[in-house]
Amino acid sequence: MPARVHAIIVARPGSSARAQLLRTLDALRAQSTPPAAITLVVCGDAGSIRQSEVVAATVEGIIAARSGTSFADAVELARPRVMEGSAIWLLAQDTAPHPRALERLVGSLERSPSAAIIAPKLVQTDDDREIVSLGVSMTALGRSVELAAGELDQGQHDGKDDALGADIRGILIRGEVRDALRPDRALAGADEGLDLGVRARLGGGRVVLTPSARIAVSPDGPAALPAGGARRAYATRTAQLHRRLAYAPAIALPLHWLTLLPLALWRSITHLIGKRPEAVAPEWGAALTAMFRFGAVSRSRRGIRSFRTSSWASVAPLRVTRGDLRRRLDDGHGSEGGAVSELRFFSGGGAWAVLAALVVSIATFTTLLAWPVLGGGALLPLRTTVAALWADAAWGLRGVGVDLIGPADPFAAVVAVLGSLWPAGPSFSLVLLWILALPLAVLGGWFAATRVTDRSGLRIFAGVVWALAPTFLAALMDGRPTGVLVHLLLPWLFHSAVVAHRSWGAAGAASLLFAAVAACSPSLAPALLLLWVVAIGITLGGARIRGAVRLLWLPVPAIALFAPIVVWQLRHGSILALLGDPGQIWAGPQAGADAAGRLALATGFPTASFGDWTAVVGTPLGTWAGVLLAPLALLALASAVAPRWRAGITLLVVSLTGLATAFLAVGIAVSFAQGTPVAIWPGAGLSLAWIGLTGAALVTLDTMLTMPRVRVVAAVVSALAVLVCAVPSLLSFHGFLGEKPVLTDGPSSTLPAYVAAQAEGEKPVGTLVLTPQNDGGLAAEVAWGVSETLGAQSTMLTTATDIRGTDITTLSVDLLSARDFDAAGKLGELGIGYVLLAKVADGEGDRALTLRTSAVTALDQRAGFVQAGNTARGVLWHLEADAADRAELSAGEHATARLVTTVQLVLVFAALLLSIPTRSSRRAARAQSRIVGRTPDEPMVLPRHAEDREFEDAYPVGDPAPEDRATQDPEPVDDPQPTDTGAETAPTDAGDEPVVRDRTETPEEER
Repeated sequence: MPARVHAIIVARPGSSARAQLLRTLDALRAQSTPPAAITLVVCGDAGSIRQSEVVAATVEGIIAARSGTSFADAVELARPRVMEGSAIWLLAQDTAPHPRALERLVGSLERSPSAAIIAPKLVQTDDDREIVSLGVSMTALGRSVELAAGELDQGQHDGKDDALGADIRGILIRGEVRDALRPDRALAGADEGLDLGVRARLGGGRVVLTPSARIAVSPDGPAALPAGGARRAYATRTAQLHRRLAYAPAIALPLHWLTLLPLALWRSITHLIGKRPEAVAPEWGAALTAMFRFGAVSRSRRGIRSFRTSSWASVAPLRVTRGDLRRRLDDGHGSEGGAVSELRFFSGGGAWAVLAALVVSIATFTTLLAWPVLGGGALLPLRTTVAALWADAAWGLRGVGVDLIGPADPFAAVVAVLGSLWPAGPSFSLVLLWILALPLAVLGGWFAATRVTDRSGLRIFAGVVWALAPTFLAALMDGRPTGVLVHLLLPWLFHSAVVAHRSWGAAGAASLLFAAVAACSPSLAPALLLLWVVAIGITLGGARIRGAVRLLWLPVPAIALFAPIVVWQLRHGSILALLGDPGQIWAGPQAGADAAGRLALATGFPTASFGDWTAVVGTPLGTWAGVLLAPLALLALASAVAPRWRAGITLLVVSLTGLATAFLAVGIAVSFAQGTPVAIWPGAGLSLAWIGLTGAALVTLDTMLTMPRVRVVAAVVSALAVLVCAVPSLLSFHGFLGEKPVLTDGPSSTLPAYVAAQAEGEKPVGTLVLTPQNDGGLAAEVAWGVSETLGAQSTMLTTATDIRGTDITTLSVDLLSARDFDAAGKLGELGIGYVLLAKVADGEGDRALTLRTSAVTALDQRAGFVQAGNTARGVLWHLEADAADRAELSAGEHATARLVTTVQLVLVFAALLLSIPTRSSRRAARAQSRIVGRTPDEPMVLPRHAEDREFEDAYPVGDPAPEDRATQDPEPVDDPQPTDTGAETAPTDAGDEPVVRDRTETPEEER
């Protein structure tokens, strides 16, 4: 006798709910075997539904429930209306069964006495050829896996009839087990059907698939997974964790509970590596929810025990193994064979360009190979251990001043990373940086050019021009580590930031580079933020919401690093102090705010020497050195009217932003070098301007499709002019210009060797360094340990206009005066054990010499001071009594340090995980064009390899390939050269024959 079937329909009022419900009711009335009764549960306002005559004539009862009622709770509300012995058919407003669906479900139920649940094939409402769900299983760790979903229905799965579970929509539950198999209300809208199948299996029943019974469903119904990525991720993970606690043996339940939070942390890391940051918050929400649902877990476990007659071994054969999962799931990014843009670093000559730059660098900095430490200019030694480097990068007691406590400059973290690359001697990493600077610049410029052009020759042109930028060479020769690092990092920031809207991997890498560039040059931060806002506006203008969300992440790591110093400066300093250059402040040569300085900046030179041309040909002629950069500038300006004018104008805006930054920088002096105001280094702004200028010139050269010879000539002339402009700077290190080079061999310590030996391996020893100035003043500073170091410098002191911490200046003046007091005792209390009377670096004048003589006399007469001798660094005294230990942080300060460091590490670590490439992210990147901003009517330039020539010899231009001939129009083509069809004739590189390629249009989202 056929089973009596009672259908329960759950509806949730909405804009399309009424139409969906009427369609479902019509489908039920059209069934070849209609259900015996239909109960409708309305979750929300049921007024309009009650008034429907169709509803009233079809259902036996309507139950009104609250709008927030879940599908499982709604089914429970209808259970009392189901007659004893009736099978239950679970439906929703959007589940429209095909005419014979129930007949076939009931038939399967009769033919399978062991079946507890009969599941149909779910198909799309709009396209019943697409399978939505046909069976569900799970892995050994409880992850639910659809056995067939999102596939074209060709009957390929119709032979299967056994599964662990199924989608809850449309399942038929046998009347004898309906009271034991109730949807678990704690599953949050996910995996209810899978859970019912597992419990049926444990009770000796089966889930039988009936593919011939088809039900059309929509993705937004009350029984479907929640809409939206975060809500769906939360529901899915909550269901998985709840099932894990419900299924676990009693002895393992506490262990599972204790691992919920550590597991959430680990999975958060894997989400970030997998470029799914939107799943991190749902992960933690699900873990916290599962931890405190003791009652729900207890009810679920009781329900399983009350019905269970079989062991878990009966479930194991239907689980999905790791191998099955690997074969079944696809990352959805396509294959690497679908790449539309090749890198060609080696075959395109990029590697040879980098190697040539290395040869030039070795020839330029030959003597550096024998130097263990690099000195001169703004250079200082680094800490001797990696641990000390990272200690300087954390919030706490600073390595300068007496008792200065506060945040570290973000630049200290960059120094720590750099020094960690050579842990045996961190200071040697600066030597390596200088030797490798030119090849690294060519490498960065080459990769940045891959976002603008496909032509290998133009990529080499960009790398060479970027490495020979006047601002970069000036930073190298003058010993400015921040300027060198900014120039090396900017092309990589450009390379990743312009595609940050495409993927989380690029956004993560760009955010780290954004933070590093801002750390090396805070004056660039406003320009970078302005360009960031413009990029978000352009992305939103193209209706790319997900891309804009990725761009929003870019400044987050930088904000985390700068937030402590911003708060500190706002409380103790001024807002402009945030723009001050980090590291050692050096009053070296740089363009000023006068007419000559602004002329130098306008022509791309950060110093008034115009790239050392004034030393070669004199000042009048040297100021015309900017003419050598005119060809490059003209090419850049022409990009505004080139076919890719959008990209050209954007890059010109970048260039103007950098130039404006440089002009503003020379007018702001917020830092001090031994009491002398020093303007912000303008070279960082000029580096930003140079990348825009170079990129705009590439746009012009890349679009000279009909003038290949002109392109070659223009590129060669521009590159040679830049090379000629760079020659005096490249020769200056060897003294060919008659001036002593700024870079020096060391020193390994800025303090006398006696102090360095005493401080080595011990607690930091304080040294008061007094330097008589040529203007009659006295500069006083305190160095700790073996030397002043680059990472220990702090803008809290270098930008100070008042006393920061203990007033060491008053004590220093009193020390050299006739005032009678216990000077040795005062210094000892502060932890200072030595006093060094240093010399001015650029030579002492009469006033400085007079002050030095009187200072030596005063200190020799002070009780408690013993002169240690006249050293190369100056005259040294040490205290007779041992100095006190340096003050430690209080408990509150330790807590602040831990909080600040933890927040910074978490955000930076998150960005680092996002930036780590995975196989799927690499495949996705290769499947998209590297070129950004290319319009649909532009050709894509591909290399003309040997296989291309063989192909063209066999199939001339205009003839279809063999695999394409079947789809081509059989009529002959008169003109084989395409005109307006998306294919164009374009040479690949200088000297290559033109190659015709059909351009694959880049989707708007990728551009």
